[in-house]
Amino acid sequence: MKVTGRKFSPGLDRFSGLYLWGLFIVLFSFMAPRTFPTMNTVHLLASTEAIAAIVALALLVPMVTGQFDLSIGAIANFSGILAVIVQTNGLLDPVGAILLGTAVGTVIGMLNGLIVVKLKIDSFIATLAMGSILEAFLVIVTNNREPLPIDNEFFTGLTQTSIFGFQMVFFYMIIIALIVWWLLERTPAGRYMRATGFDREAARLSGVQVDKWSFLSLTISGTICGFAGVLFVSLTGPSLGFGPSLLLPAFAAVFLGSTQLVPGRHNVWGTVLAIFVLATGVQGLQLVSGAQWVASMFNGVALIAAVGLAVVRRKKLSRPKKEKSKGKSEGSGSLLASTQTRGTQGSPSGHHAGQGSEKRVEV
Repeated sequence: MKVTGRKFSPGLDRFSGLYLWGLFIVLFSFMAPRTFPTMNTVHLLASTEAIAAIVALALLVPMVTGQFDLSIGAIANFSGILAVIVQTNGLLDPVGAILLGTAVGTVIGMLNGLIVVKLKIDSFIATLAMGSILEAFLVIVTNNREPLPIDNEFFTGLTQTSIFGFQMVFFYMIIIALIVWWLLERTPAGRYMRATGFDREAARLSGVQVDKWSFLSLTISGTICGFAGVLFVSLTGPSLGFGPSLLLPAFAAVFLGSTQLVPGRHNVWGTVLAIFVLATGVQGLQLVSGAQWVASMFNGVALIAAVGLAVVRRKKLSRPKKEKSKGKSEGSGSLLASTQTRGTQGSPSGHHAGQGSEKRVEV
């Protein structure tokens, strides 16, 4: 009896991001030994990239349902600035401002959902237009002048309080990631969302309310972005232009994340991994070269590479299914033909027996 052992696999199809992350750490530790391999770098990456990771998770939810949300950066920017303005004008306390910013994001997400679902406008166009509208509203409410920073210990402590060297914003990111993971992977809502994104028409014919889940996914995205905007202004202060800088890393992370851990599908932990892999590469290159354009260049190249990898992965996963389906259909045809022949030859009433055999096979 021949015993065959299981062939070792390095898991490049699932864990290439981890290998790349390790390569970045070793490479930049060698190239910048005094500045890169320190706990200060770890804490800096954890706090500065937490907002980008939260926005990427916001984008992930509608992407699961097959919808794009290009307004994520604009929603975060508008909600965060609005939370600052109501405090500087004495209209709301910090808690009220936080709730207002999050609620504004929810309303904008609902508007995106209504435009996509009711007006049947493609989500790419609808959310792109919404982002432009929000930029205009941002100029209107601020008169194109940056608001003053908030001098409130509660509001700044919301994100800047440190636990074991990590600022609170990092722990918010972990909590949001756990919630989104639970929603998408452990609830019926998550299964309906994935069914909607995988094959919208098939899901609709199966009884899934595809419009409902598309609407809810865009609403959830807006809510998370609204909260992310509040966290950003609490962490770094108000800025009129931080929103657009969140868009490209979020898309790069979501597409690259779809090739990691659970290849072929958008997933939470792959997205979080991708954010920090990309951030490590950017941080290392900036420390080594000192160039300020590194982030834009790196994220642009990463987005192209991530989309390319996602497309290749999708083709590889769909090819065996097509071949298997073809094999099944050919096998069914042969079985049906042989069944009909046996029924015709072995029965006095061959024609009727053949019909009965055909029905049994089809069922």
